[in-house]
Amino acid sequence: MNSALFVTKRDGRQEPIDLEKIHKVVDWAAEGLDNVSVSEVELKAHLQFFDGITTSEIHETLIKAAADLISEDTPDYQYLAARLNIFHLRKKAYGKFEPPKLFDHVQQMVASNRYDSDLLKDYTAEEFAEIDAFLDHTRDMNFSYAAVKQLEGKYLVQNRVSGEIYESAQFLYVLIAACLFAQYDKERRLDFIKRFYDAVSTFKISLPTPIMAGVRTPTRQFSSCVLIEAGDSLDSINAASSAIVKYVSQRAGIGINGGRIRALGSPIRGGEAFHTGCIPFYKHFQTAVKSCSQGGVRGGAATLFYPLWHLEVESLLVLKNNRGVEENRVRHLDYGVQLNKLMYGRLIKGQDITLFSPSDVPGLYDAFFADQEEFDRLYVQYEQDPSIRKTTVKAVDLFSTLMQERAGTGRIYIQNVDHCNTHSPFNPQLAPVRQSNLCLEIALPTKPLQDVNDENGEIALCTLAAFNLGKVDNLDELEELSDLVVRALDSLLSYQDYPMIAAQKASLNRRTLGVGVINYAYFLAKNGVKYSDGSANGLTHRAFEAIQYYLLRASNKLAQEQGPCEAFSETTYSQGILPIDTYKKDVDQFCNEPLVYDWEALRADIKATGLRNSTLTALMPSETSSQISNATNGIEPPRGYISVKQSKDGILKQVVPEFDKLRNNYELLWQIPNNQGYLQLVGIMQKFVDQAISANTNYDPSRFEGNKVPMQVLLKDLLSAYKNGLKTLYYHNTRDGMSDPQAPEIEDDGCEGGACKI
Repeated sequence: MNSALFVTKRDGRQEPIDLEKIHKVVDWAAEGLDNVSVSEVELKAHLQFFDGITTSEIHETLIKAAADLISEDTPDYQYLAARLNIFHLRKKAYGKFEPPKLFDHVQQMVASNRYDSDLLKDYTAEEFAEIDAFLDHTRDMNFSYAAVKQLEGKYLVQNRVSGEIYESAQFLYVLIAACLFAQYDKERRLDFIKRFYDAVSTFKISLPTPIMAGVRTPTRQFSSCVLIEAGDSLDSINAASSAIVKYVSQRAGIGINGGRIRALGSPIRGGEAFHTGCIPFYKHFQTAVKSCSQGGVRGGAATLFYPLWHLEVESLLVLKNNRGVEENRVRHLDYGVQLNKLMYGRLIKGQDITLFSPSDVPGLYDAFFADQEEFDRLYVQYEQDPSIRKTTVKAVDLFSTLMQERAGTGRIYIQNVDHCNTHSPFNPQLAPVRQSNLCLEIALPTKPLQDVNDENGEIALCTLAAFNLGKVDNLDELEELSDLVVRALDSLLSYQDYPMIAAQKASLNRRTLGVGVINYAYFLAKNGVKYSDGSANGLTHRAFEAIQYYLLRASNKLAQEQGPCEAFSETTYSQGILPIDTYKKDVDQFCNEPLVYDWEALRADIKATGLRNSTLTALMPSETSSQISNATNGIEPPRGYISVKQSKDGILKQVVPEFDKLRNNYELLWQIPNNQGYLQLVGIMQKFVDQAISANTNYDPSRFEGNKVPMQVLLKDLLSAYKNGLKTLYYHNTRDGMSDPQAPEIEDDGCEGGACKI
């Protein structure tokens, strides 16, 4: 090797490249790993060295050389590359590999206004020393390469302009715990901090992007999802727009309900003018969403909801379509189309759907969510009233347009509003659910704001986390994990700031949480069952029963300590009604698994002492945090044994867990013959999940004649999802035509940058 090249040190001095020093670092990173070659990494890197290269550039060249070698045959290069990257990040943050003492680090970071100053007010130097004693920096070595790149790009406190890094991962984890348990009594809080730190740093609990990036910093808004409802007045629309700007700027993913806005041509001020309709106001919301970047962590994104029976629906369904002109398109929002049993019934019976402007049919819009029988009665009454403006469309034509646009854009989503309210933790008469969020897993009550300071409006926030099913060997481990996650997230509701009074009142009254799962595909593979053939149905039932049971038990226990949430009386839980009472009984046809926990004792305890939280579960996409934990996404099957993920940090390769051992157990996405088995599994999950589920439908056109997915298949899946009790459907994925079902496919970084990703 030619060692005549010179390296530029951090202080600007130049000296000959020391290949032995480089060899030691790579050798250290390769320790204990299988099928990796130190010399191959060095050779690949050395070819890219040049005279005057900086020490930082050498590190980055080594990291890239190792990352390029990640393959199915040599998956452990993902750990070699990760360790080299950890070494590099620590050198950038601390000037050396060994991290400083925790107390010294916190003092320095508070002084530079990068950490929350309350850390030094809440904890003594002695307590920091105790925390330091159980910190385990060697856990940094358990990250995969994709995880470290996500940490570096999104989570570690840094100067996003200069690229300077100020911390490493174990400080991130333990200080989140310290912030969230600061208000606990001094006798207990260090124990909670240690247990929570152990759970998150060993990847048993997965935290969302806003918490990972924000808790411990002076920014105090960590709710992942924000639901904002617009009324049918200029003041309300402007208040909604203002709320969107505030929350997009603070890293939240947005759900907007725009369904109340009256249709084009409706009279205003007694006929003095006619209304411009929905599209100009949807454009207004789009501008609000895109007006702020989210601190370099992600771009703003939102989903806008409207009912299928809206008079303008035929124009609204094509808003994301690439054809057409800017005037009649609003392409930078996603859309959630709202359906119920009456709409599906008209489709099945080959009947018509009548379209109305919500402003012309008093009571219909509210009944759509709050009272299905009243909706049916009013709908038929208004259909028969000749004085009301309306349009009639064949149901099959309208549903076909909906499914064509869903297939064509991938991002027209479905909300079954009746399931959202009949299988709900909220009493629909008191607190109807009228929308979901960007990623279609939140189902919470909202009320339109009349102005920005309106205390009677309701902006819904949801705070997320997830259990890593791949790390759970016995479902009863979920008891301890549930206690920790409920306490931590509930504390966060009191700890965080609220930019708007309507969000603060709703959040502190309802105290809604959404705990989901990651690594479900690995969980199935580990247990030797599959998505497609029904073999996973029983296991899934047992797992999600345990999750909901233990979370409810934890929230009940917390209510006994700290009191139930103020709006507990608006929940169905307060009436002793549990998810196991209201699920769609069609699920029993494909899963007759018995309940194994003592639900009757839990029901009695909830009725007696309440719940601290109105909701406990929501299954989110978890694109980013699944990478941090080297886990498979949420509940989704992997597209390949190696996922090639496109994010703002570049293309990252991630290998499925235990690939070498379980290769034949994984069922890859495009090996699954159709959506039916998957939709059954989601129906089983929904039996227990009190909010909603980010569930996708997936289609490989090559399986069909003429490489075209028949409309009949799309409609069958839509009806199956409804029959199985699903509240929402998220992405429609179409395979891009590659022939090898095991070939890696580049995936987007989920949620179009929305913060509902965890």
